Amino acid sequence: MHIVLQLIPKKYLIGGALILLGLSGLLVMSTIVAITGEFEKDSQQSEVTEIEGGGIGVGTANVSPEVMKYQPLLEKYAQKHGLDASYVPIMMALMMQESGGRGNDPMQSSESFCGSVGCISSPELSVDKGVLHFKSVLEKAHYDLKLCLQSYNFGGGFINYVMKNGGKYTPELAISFSQLQYQKVKHTGNYHCVRPEMVPYQACYGDSKYVDAVLKYYTGTITADGKPAAPASGGSGGKSGVKVIDAGKTLIGKTRYVFGGGRSQSDINAGRFDCSSFVRWAFEQVGMNVGPMSGVTTDTLKTQGQAINPKDMKPGDVVFFDTYKIDGHVGIYVGNNQFLGCQGKTGVAIASMAKGTYFGERFNGRVKRF
Repeated sequence: MHIVLQLIPKKYLIGGALILLGLSGLLVMSTIVAITGEFEKDSQQSEVTEIEGGGIGVGTANVSPEVMKYQPLLEKYAQKHGLDASYVPIMMALMMQESGGRGNDPMQSSESFCGSVGCISSPELSVDKGVLHFKSVLEKAHYDLKLCLQSYNFGGGFINYVMKNGGKYTPELAISFSQLQYQKVKHTGNYHCVRPEMVPYQACYGDSKYVDAVLKYYTGTITADGKPAAPASGGSGGKSGVKVIDAGKTLIGKTRYVFGGGRSQSDINAGRFDCSSFVRWAFEQVGMNVGPMSGVTTDTLKTQGQAINPKDMKPGDVVFFDTYKIDGHVGIYVGNNQFLGCQGKTGVAIASMAKGTYFGERFNGRVKRF
């Protein structure tokens, strides 16, 4: 081989090496482009799914901060298990009833996962298996959401019982099932009525009023197909939206941005707001309560109201932006690619969200109508 190489002129050797190097570079570049294209395609598909699917939070979960912190995980595993995102607020309400967001098994999903209490010691695993179990029960209940919730407490046997007795959840069926099951297990001494009013009925198996217990943490309606829906009202779009904008405009030029501001009356009187406290204040002026003054954040606001496709935005809808974090900034859409919000350099002001602008590049497609 050495002799052969000596017989080949050096200029041809150099040229051949350069050609090989070029071909290798093209191969590497084409591989990178292919991989990058797949990532971009996946990213675009994810964005479209979130927007077209209605986003997160149809209806409102009225829950503690401990439960609120699990919203991102509930969203993550709803997507993983193919569960419509509109069920996230209901599952937050369920978690509130189960644990208040405390402990290592906040969704109390150990029994459904491994058949015994206490086998889950990871909150994320609890959410993963809890969402999976919720979806499974929902499907078996034929999307009768109240039947799903009661079965999350009673177990799958309640679904079979209901299907043999009319096929739809009723409070009376929950009580009668509890009575029947209690007769089978009361000799063990392990079952006691969680509700004193059930003692006369001997309905001491599980919580026969579990549906009401969960739904007290949820504001919204339930549609015929079992999906949660926003409360029936005019909403913040349209005429009501114009009123919110008019109220918010009264603070233009009279405020300054303070992170964490606007959560006390003294802050409000002094004109100290951040983005989320300003939005809460504006809606309060037109008689809409979107959360407590002291606890409002962009994360609590995004659980409120009805998700809207960005193509259908109206003045008064609430828009979110990914700034220092996902959904880090929030404002009120005023039309013509503009929104009213409390920004760092301006305080309350109208800003552009057109393509190419700072907020236009950070608008994440989340739009809520309160």
